[in-house]
Amino acid sequence: MLQKIKIIIISSFLLLLLLLIVLYALRNPLLNYVVKEKTESLSASSGLAIQYQHLEMKGVRTIELNGLSVVPQQRDTLMRLHQLLVKLNFWSLLGLHINVSEVNADGLNVSFVKRNSLSNYDFLFKAKKEDREIVEEENESDFSDRAERILHLAFGFLPSNGEMKDIKVTHTKGDTVTAIGIDSLIVADDIFNGMVTVTEKQAFSRWNISGNIDNNKKNVMMKICSATNAKVQLPYIENYYDASISFDTLAFSLAESRKDELLHLQGNAEVSGLNLYHQTLSPDTIDLKEAHFNYLVHIGKEYIELDSATKVQCNKLTFNPYIRAAKQGKWHLTASVNKPMFDSQELFSSLPGGLFSNLDGIRSEGRLGYHFLFDVDMNKVDSLRLESEVTADHFRIRQYGAVDLRKMNAPFIYTAYEQGEPVRSFEVGPGNPDFVSLDSISPLLQMSVLQSEDGEFFWHRGFRLDAMREALIHDLKVQRFARGGSTITMQLVKNVFLNRKKNIARKVEEAILVWLIENGGLTTKDRMFEVYLNIAEWGPNVYGAREASEFYFAKQPSQLSVEEAIFMASIIPKPKRFRSSFTPDMQLRESLSGYYRLLAQRLAIKGLISEEEAAAINPQVVLRGRAMETFLYSADTLRMPLSDIPFQPASDSLQTKAIAPK
Repeated sequence: MLQKIKIIIISSFLLLLLLLIVLYALRNPLLNYVVKEKTESLSASSGLAIQYQHLEMKGVRTIELNGLSVVPQQRDTLMRLHQLLVKLNFWSLLGLHINVSEVNADGLNVSFVKRNSLSNYDFLFKAKKEDREIVEEENESDFSDRAERILHLAFGFLPSNGEMKDIKVTHTKGDTVTAIGIDSLIVADDIFNGMVTVTEKQAFSRWNISGNIDNNKKNVMMKICSATNAKVQLPYIENYYDASISFDTLAFSLAESRKDELLHLQGNAEVSGLNLYHQTLSPDTIDLKEAHFNYLVHIGKEYIELDSATKVQCNKLTFNPYIRAAKQGKWHLTASVNKPMFDSQELFSSLPGGLFSNLDGIRSEGRLGYHFLFDVDMNKVDSLRLESEVTADHFRIRQYGAVDLRKMNAPFIYTAYEQGEPVRSFEVGPGNPDFVSLDSISPLLQMSVLQSEDGEFFWHRGFRLDAMREALIHDLKVQRFARGGSTITMQLVKNVFLNRKKNIARKVEEAILVWLIENGGLTTKDRMFEVYLNIAEWGPNVYGAREASEFYFAKQPSQLSVEEAIFMASIIPKPKRFRSSFTPDMQLRESLSGYYRLLAQRLAIKGLISEEEAAAINPQVVLRGRAMETFLYSADTLRMPLSDIPFQPASDSLQTKAIAPK
């Protein structure tokens, strides 16, 4: 029996040895056959002409490729390669895994060309049906497995040794050519160093790149800096996206590990001397001296999570964000930040330059803390949670920055904007004959505006999280920005202190200014409401309650009827489209009846009219003066000064009092 086992083992070994000898002898015919089949299939499906002069396997783990070219049909050449020498890890190869140990490449030229609407790389975006089915199937698969496969594939192709010479990648679009070249990149025992040259239009720059790759431990580190005294300017984006990014030094690292069913990614990224510009971020170039990001990411079967152990440092300010995205049917997103009490000046000293112009140079004392939570399950959007709270301890502003945040307390010049351009400036104060004090504005108009725009204005501290939450829920359901949650304070800050161009920085600065003004008591609620009613746009080139009352009804703001006050409140959200509230025969549209009844009920609850008056509300108004003439004349009439439209103002005999609670 033992003799038979020995014979079987020896026979199996000899057969395996014979098979290996045959495979070794036929390795090049087999390699060329497989590559030919794959290239012909790819050529047929993608319209590519793929050719090479020589392909050979030397020994058992070295592959040499010479004279490769890839040319899309009737397009410019996409790629040319003079020589490529790849050495594979023998033991990984026995396990049917590809692990590159050394790469030597010479004369690689990749050229992306787009002429008019045609490009030599559009085939990359034409996924085949079976590819789409694979992607759809993977979308339902284990996130951790997918991420691990991608990372293992990437690490498998990163060599421990080698040299790449005369590498060039160009992108041509019209007359603009962007070229990135590598004269030489050397990798020795997992450590790499190289020089990158970038040419775009007339600009030329050189970068040093260096780092470390460890395929066994699955980690990589990389650093990019300028080889000259100039900053590293990222190419391409300025010419094609009207943006610019430059920096002194950029470095990052990534390490992969797995424990049980979780894949863990850990590392850091840091940048110094960052300059960033794009109009959606800020109208000015953002200047960030230094930023650090030490991250820890967990990837499970159905979720990706940024651990709260992650630390973000922006200049002197540090915080620990938490983000989790889980997929169970639809996405469930959670994000939070909990910043314990810290020196308030850390915040203002750390704000990037060019981002918050009104806060430049501000000095404060005391301590601040912050809590934020956003949680939305797209399977049940109505359960959305939104929390945002700033805690202050002996906080106060010692020195105002570029702008005195108390400017609304005294007369000031207000500039109105349209599409980001200034159209009109006027004083908000007694020096302006159209200015009207709060106690000279009808309580009916005051309360109608409050109930329409911000019913809790005199009680909240600048924000209404409930309104923001409801607006977010509505926007998510309709999948567009259809409703906002702005308070009167937020509208004031936006109009008085900020430019009217919509960008991310403006919204953040708006929130900070609102908190400073409201929680610091820099301007009273009465004065803010008075300013609001004097600068609100109430029609085309119509600003403030006095102009609006005269424009629509040839009256003073103290003389408005209930119907007129409600009508004026309804105009604020769409001032330039006030005519859409009327039928062609100048009657209010039936669709406004519900709005009138609602506002009338609220006026009755506040004691400004009786229940009987509210029940008998008649949603009709009679236009007079310039507003009436807009139905008769062209839109050019709207640009005429109010003084050019004669009308007889009614007597201002009705004495009113401000409704703002004291």
